[in-house]
Amino acid sequence: MSLRSNALWNLAGAGLPLLVGAALFPYLVRSIGVEAFGVLTLIWALIGYFSLFDLGVGRALTQQVAQKRVAGRSAEVPALVKTGLLFAGATGVLGGIVLALAAEPLAARGLKVSPSLHADVVQALLIAAAAVPLTTVTVGLRGVLEAYEDFRAVNILRMVLGVATFGLPALSVMLFGPSLSWIVAALMLARLVFVVAHWVPVRRYLGRGVGGVRAGRRELRQLLSFGAWMTVSNVISPLMVTADRFVISGVLGAAVVAYYTVPSEVLLRVLILPGALTGALFPRLASLMATDMAAAAQVYRRSLLLVAAVLVPIAGALAFGAHGGLSLWLGEAFADRAAPVASLLALGLLFNGIAFVPFAAVQAAGLARVTAQLHVAEAFIYFPLLVFGLHEFGLPGAAFAWTTRVGIDLVLLLVVARRSVFIRPPGAGLRHNLPTSEPERP
Repeated sequence: MSLRSNALWNLAGAGLPLLVGAALFPYLVRSIGVEAFGVLTLIWALIGYFSLFDLGVGRALTQQVAQKRVAGRSAEVPALVKTGLLFAGATGVLGGIVLALAAEPLAARGLKVSPSLHADVVQALLIAAAAVPLTTVTVGLRGVLEAYEDFRAVNILRMVLGVATFGLPALSVMLFGPSLSWIVAALMLARLVFVVAHWVPVRRYLGRGVGGVRAGRRELRQLLSFGAWMTVSNVISPLMVTADRFVISGVLGAAVVAYYTVPSEVLLRVLILPGALTGALFPRLASLMATDMAAAAQVYRRSLLLVAAVLVPIAGALAFGAHGGLSLWLGEAFADRAAPVASLLALGLLFNGIAFVPFAAVQAAGLARVTAQLHVAEAFIYFPLLVFGLHEFGLPGAAFAWTTRVGIDLVLLLVVARRSVFIRPPGAGLRHNLPTSEPERP
């Protein structure tokens, strides 16, 4: 498919769940209460964050399978994929154990939930721990499908899973009452179904003989040469997106988390627009950088201008219309607390959305080490600023800290993409792109 078609499929895959979530959020807030809903948003974030225990294998599979295909080395793909999936499953089990061990202290001290919710939250976190390996394997399978640019299959599955993420909690409340444990159990069952659903098209691409190939150390080294540095970004970058709500719960209490997470979740969903483009852009750039750097640069520049043109008016409308929109949706009392947060986050939305394009370019070039180093440096700025902002200004202080961080991230990524990817000495090539039998270690 064309890049435009792939981007439209990505947009549909993320957009339908967004609409379902917007429709069901008010029902869930009313049915389980503001505090329990805030905890549910934290569990959603935890399940997504612990998926990063794949250690970058999903992204590495996309980059390396895409380049092996254009290099005429498709025979190497089945062993590479099998190794990646086994590794993602094993590390996912490790991530689930970590979350299970953290469930009790997290509920008791980290989230500061009310005593009446404590037991339900602990049980919900234990159930969520079982979903972590399912999520990491799904990430790996999705990475393979994206390498083959099968965004139709990826996004049909994403639409159904996204609808289930919001629809199953509402259905659980109707059937079993406002129990977080039942809600998370329904979500875990959905994850299990979707592992199987992703495997079916992947097996079609790899052929029936995939079960007979052997996973090997060579393939694992190829993946980790890229994925090890990807893991640093995968751990730190989402942490800087989701940690604010956990810090808010720890500093101000779980009762106010929803006033931050609701506008944050809504605004972050707008990132489906740049995400739809760059999700399709990543494998395309990885292929072009191995064959035609001039074409890759042209695609990059056009994508950057397109994302900026789309997001500027959207961010402006969200910033100035935050109070009115939240009042209509969740009531004026809720809007009074949440609108200042939404207005500040809207500016950060603009910065973060544009940054998707240089981020995709830098990583398509195999320079995961660079993005990892940038994210480590940003973390040293962001977390002290977040704590200071919360203590001094409350929830708006947290929003300002996040917006400042993503603004810095945008500037740094633009500089790196220009200097390290698209401007380089003649003949330098992209030696990071396609690992040989002995890839360099980070």
